[in-house]
Amino acid sequence: MSGCGVWLRTRARLRRFPAALAACGDQAAAYGRCVAAAASGPAELRRDTCLEEFQALRECFARAVSPSPW
Repeated sequence: MSGCGVWLRTRARLRRFPAALAACGDQAAAYGRCVAAAASGPAELRRDTCLEEFQALRECFARAVSPSPW
């Protein structure tokens, strides 16, 4: 038994990623700025530092890849 179906589904999801990223540019930029600001300086990056920005980006990706209702 091969895992061909798994790879086909994975490739299909990866093909949609550039469009989702383009649709969520503002959220991706906000998350990137937050991570960059948190990682700069002597303090190390901690878990959940940019949780609000990450959740906004994740929700935007979910909306961008979900099929439209019409």
